[in-house]
Amino acid sequence: MAVAAVPLSVAGAGPWSGAGAGLPLVIAHRGASRYAPENTLAAVDAAYRRGFLWVENDVQRTKDGQLVVLHDTTLRRTTDVERVFPGRAPWRVRDFTAAEIARLDAGSWFGPRFAGERVPTLAAYLSRLDHNGQRLLLEIKSPRVYPGIEADLVGELRRRGWLDRTHTGSRLVVQSFCVRCVKAVHELAPQVRTGILGSPPVAGLTRFARFVDEINPRMSALSSRWIAAVHRLRGPHGRPLEVYAWDVGKNTGAREARDRGIEGVIA
Repeated sequence: MAVAAVPLSVAGAGPWSGAGAGLPLVIAHRGASRYAPENTLAAVDAAYRRGFLWVENDVQRTKDGQLVVLHDTTLRRTTDVERVFPGRAPWRVRDFTAAEIARLDAGSWFGPRFAGERVPTLAAYLSRLDHNGQRLLLEIKSPRVYPGIEADLVGELRRRGWLDRTHTGSRLVVQSFCVRCVKAVHELAPQVRTGILGSPPVAGLTRFARFVDEINPRMSALSSRWIAAVHRLRGPHGRPLEVYAWDVGKNTGAREARDRGIEGVIA
């Protein structure tokens, strides 16, 4: 059975339920991106209909300082930006205002029935998650391109009610490949659970435990020794550090992931 086909309801109640709760937690990567255009509200709803309460997405910042949900740092692959703004190559997210991005079709590339789907603002994305009762693993994408995005993100989460005890306790994790950025989020909002993407050496794990709750590597980078070293540490909220793997192979089963000792997969 493919990992991505395992509904969240059989994989544990939350990202801190632990491997002993059953099969690993499965988080829908960019929403249900096999069934709807990635990182759109349609992908959120597709994940919900398939039983995935946790979704992963990526946040970036527009030219005029608005936060939007998109994976690539350019708009070219998943929108019709080349047609709408033909003279604006290389079509970087940071070079367009939120109003300009709102004009783009972010669904037709995936299939005609998604024509007119838009690049969502983070505010709209959070609203849809709240409406569906879903939970969010949020990646700060390419933060070096957006100086100060950590404070912008924390501010938006606060405005949208996502820094209350309910959300920070069981419905939100912020992660990034950028260690400095994750530490900044922890300092700005210590109640928020955070994760580092990647697989730092065992010798360096201790320093991360001061400000992260998860260390989330590529599946192929996992070893039993590394996983055990992560689990021996406790994070800033007093719980053992957890491991959520990404880039999971299509033939990797949920039970195999469980047997390797990881708490969840991003698939």
